[in-house]
Amino acid sequence: MRESLKGAALMVLAMAGFALEDMLIKRLSTSLPSSQTLLMIGLGGMAVFAAAVRAKGQRLAPRAVFTPAVLLRNLGEAIGMLGFITALTLVPLSVASAILQGLPLVATLGAVLFLRETVGWRRWSAIAVGFVGMLIIVRPLGAGFDPAALFAVLGVAGLAVRDLATRRIVGAVSSIQLSFWGFASALPAAAVLALFGGDPRIPAPAEWAQVAAILVMSVTAYLAMTAASRVGDVSFIAPFRYSRLVFALILGWLVFGERLDAPMLIGSALIVGSGLYTFFRERALSTRRIKR
Repeated sequence: MRESLKGAALMVLAMAGFALEDMLIKRLSTSLPSSQTLLMIGLGGMAVFAAAVRAKGQRLAPRAVFTPAVLLRNLGEAIGMLGFITALTLVPLSVASAILQGLPLVATLGAVLFLRETVGWRRWSAIAVGFVGMLIIVRPLGAGFDPAALFAVLGVAGLAVRDLATRRIVGAVSSIQLSFWGFASALPAAAVLALFGGDPRIPAPAEWAQVAAILVMSVTAYLAMTAASRVGDVSFIAPFRYSRLVFALILGWLVFGERLDAPMLIGSALIVGSGLYTFFRERALSTRRIKR
């Protein structure tokens, strides 16, 4: 139990780091083009993980990173970054973060469609409920519909591709090598964003400090999440991933003055509830298969 509590604490720390990273990216978007912000984050993350790869005595570009699964993973990462960074720029932090919580459901749907995994009616129902929650937040038919929220949906789709491709990666590719190439995927995403406006400029000292803080938050959160996955009971630790939404709601209110309305709260509850049910259902089925 002590190890599980430690893992849960590390997961909460990781989610707090990711939420702070999102908040800082949104703040920085008011003064710098999103393409420039994404480029600096990508280059900074590449530098950090390149040093880590070298410290481990590994190669940055082994042949295994050019396999279809890794290339597809990087494409998904690029699409995810492009969509989510754009969403953070254009819509409230709370909305973008709530939609992001639908990632496990989209990944489950993708596993059924493309990896031929079997899903029973209970998990199909949970996926449907989760998508209803996303529709409630996006409000495509309501007066409050903001088309920019669809960028968050695009981000979720890209990240789901990344997660599904990761399952198919075989060969000697370490997590830090994948992280290096994941940050490298920010470069083509930044190039696409640059096509849609925003003149780059030399950042002010305060903006450099924010970029540095974003990198610190990103790397710290990644390491904490990795450590959390290695200690304790996964079924106890994994639900704490949803604490990211709690942190995002608090930061959105404190930093940007965002207000939560009923559709936002109802949609978030449906997404989180269906995601938790899907996870525990998969866990129960896995345990049943092992006992057989």
